[in-house]
Amino acid sequence: MKKALLFMVLTAALAGCGKPQPPVGKWEGGYESGGDLVVARVEILPNGQVKVMAPDITNAVGSRARIEELRARLSADLANGWTGVAPRSFEFDGKTFRKPGGIAPQMVWDKASNHLTLQLYIGSRPAMPVPLRPVDDFHDNPFASG
Repeated sequence: MKKALLFMVLTAALAGCGKPQPPVGKWEGGYESGGDLVVARVEILPNGQVKVMAPDITNAVGSRARIEELRARLSADLANGWTGVAPRSFEFDGKTFRKPGGIAPQMVWDKASNHLTLQLYIGSRPAMPVPLRPVDDFHDNPFASG
């Protein structure tokens, strides 16, 4: 009886130590700050593979009309290039996604809100956090809210 109880406790403990499964779904968003423009899409597939694309423009300057043109161009690039994005693997600890064997966070998931923050690394600059919202399907304009 004690062996059976010990076996059940160990089995339950091991089951609780399983690898966290990443959330399945789609996220998108746009980011504009200090001359940086980014649009991004992330799709996490049921098998845990991740598709991610985030075209960007740095040092975007000009009139508001020019910035809007650049935003539209990035959005079109994202929509037109999405079908060619290959899924890849990330390590996931229940909150943070990292490249296999990597240290730097690539994405951070907030379970409570189901929002995802893409950590975009451009050159030698520190990570740029790009907030993404969950969506049922992707939109032509990732900057749009909703």
